[in-house]
Amino acid sequence: MVDDKAHDALQQSARDHLWMHFTRMSSYDTAEVPVIVRGDGAYVWDSHGRKYLDALGGLFVSQLGHGRTELAEAAAKQASELAFFPLWSYAHPSAIELAAKIASQAPGDLNRVFFTSGGGEAVESAWKLAKNYFKLVGKPMKHKVISRAIAYHGTTQGALSITGLPGLKQQFEPLVPSTFRVPNTNIYRAPAFLEDTSGVVDPETFGRWAADQIAVAIENEGPDTVAAVFLEPVQNAGGCFPPPPGYFQRVREICDQYDVLLVSDEVICAYGRLGHMFGAERYGYQPDIITSAKGITSGYAPLGAMIASDRIYEPFAHGTETFLHGYTFGGHPVSTAVALKNFEIFENEKINEGVREREGAFRGTLERLLDLPLVGDVRGDGFFYGIELVKDRTTKETFDEDESERLLRGFLSKALFDAGLYCRADDRGDPVIQLSPPLICGQEHFDEMEQKLRTVLTEAAALL
Repeated sequence: MVDDKAHDALQQSARDHLWMHFTRMSSYDTAEVPVIVRGDGAYVWDSHGRKYLDALGGLFVSQLGHGRTELAEAAAKQASELAFFPLWSYAHPSAIELAAKIASQAPGDLNRVFFTSGGGEAVESAWKLAKNYFKLVGKPMKHKVISRAIAYHGTTQGALSITGLPGLKQQFEPLVPSTFRVPNTNIYRAPAFLEDTSGVVDPETFGRWAADQIAVAIENEGPDTVAAVFLEPVQNAGGCFPPPPGYFQRVREICDQYDVLLVSDEVICAYGRLGHMFGAERYGYQPDIITSAKGITSGYAPLGAMIASDRIYEPFAHGTETFLHGYTFGGHPVSTAVALKNFEIFENEKINEGVREREGAFRGTLERLLDLPLVGDVRGDGFFYGIELVKDRTTKETFDEDESERLLRGFLSKALFDAGLYCRADDRGDPVIQLSPPLICGQEHFDEMEQKLRTVLTEAAALL
């Protein structure tokens, strides 16, 4: 807890100088800026001493929870030995060890690890690598990228171009050209023509249809021009869309048919979020490249990684060829040392096994909310869930723009926080509440989430 004088000084300084990310700054003209000062386990505390359950893992990041002194000690030890050195033609032990560790966990022949500072940089690196690779193997026209509607892949110019959220892009256009969108795997909003005579959509039929739209897009653009398909194992934006059965297997077939790289964007889904080190492992498919970040250090230091197959690396392994790309802080010694300790804790505490053991209980607890009139769908896997809110459960009618503004920003975001629950109310797509708690959480935390959500959503329904 911060005393009143220090608290007031922080508030004034925040208003005068701090430009927060993805934040409507005018919201704090008449309201306090929430200031989080401490964390322990699955909880954080603000400057008033109020306690909140961190049901979003910071931002899909805090796999091991807050206050892990062994991670802080690993950072301090590395900083005292070698605080910084770049990976530009040189190496250092923690980057070497971490690259080997990641390669040993990654599926198939994904053995080449290129470190970045974060997830957007990993996505940017993957697109540049795909274009560079095809030039080197004699297919210089292959440069286009296919991704899914409503999918978020980052904020840099390239990653934002791949992103499928028009509202995030229009103010920054023109962006990098040659990116194209296909349907996502939101079976709750599946096209009506896929319904059977009973009005039910078969998941495998839906998955086959959604995957086949990638082949249609490749044919429309010309197979000789398409370099890569970027897909998340579970799509985040829109509220956690898991893949239907057989979806990724069909995507892999399509990519092989057209010589297109399959990039598994696992910035959120890797490192335990789905109960495995990589989401591709959970769903049984082989990517050509994986992009990752966030949980790689449990948030104790910034780090990302692009992991490429031996086949993609091979043209760069000979003669004078060089991947002319890099970041000052990519593979930072302190960050890679923290990641190594993070992985050690994962193994010692059997974090992935714990997620797989408890994910059914997490799902079941959240599905209790389906008795509320506002709750249309509960979906996700592992410790990664979205709750879609609807105006009419029978028709699945969603809220219009004004209603969504009043519901999410006007009430839910603040009400959930005031109730002691840090999560995400989002309308990039249909209105959803997203949950991605630390992987150390158990039934007591699931119950607390459900109870707080139930109270606030009941109040929200009464206001509509």
